[in-house]
Amino acid sequence: MLHTLRVFKARIFKALAHPTRVAILEYLRFGEVAEPRLREKVGVAPDSFAQHLDVLVRKQIVQARVAGNQTIYSLRDPAFAKVLEALRDYFLDHLNEAIAMLRQEGEVIGDGPDTPTPPPGSPPAAKPGPR
Repeated sequence: MLHTLRVFKARIFKALAHPTRVAILEYLRFGEVAEPRLREKVGVAPDSFAQHLDVLVRKQIVQARVAGNQTIYSLRDPAFAKVLEALRDYFLDHLNEAIAMLRQEGEVIGDGPDTPTPPPGSPPAAKPGPR
């Protein structure tokens, strides 16, 4: 059973292994969306969009239903939105750690005794511009 669960998880992560598919899921976490609107929000070519959507449908993460002449997509289970939120929180936590570490490093480097002090009246040091 444990191996089966690991294989299931690995297949889900494999399905999430493209930014376009993640974008599709991020839009669907708010509810159903018609195919043309979803494609417009994601902003990719129709062929590429269809391929990515097909992966998510085959992995049973996304479901489709027909309403009139449109196909409407939604998350198969709204609980999947929690997975996306957990990944976002994980990213932000680690981003905040990195920013705090860089700030601390900047304080150590910028305020250390080895930091050269410009002579009085000299112009401020030029900051490097974009390359």
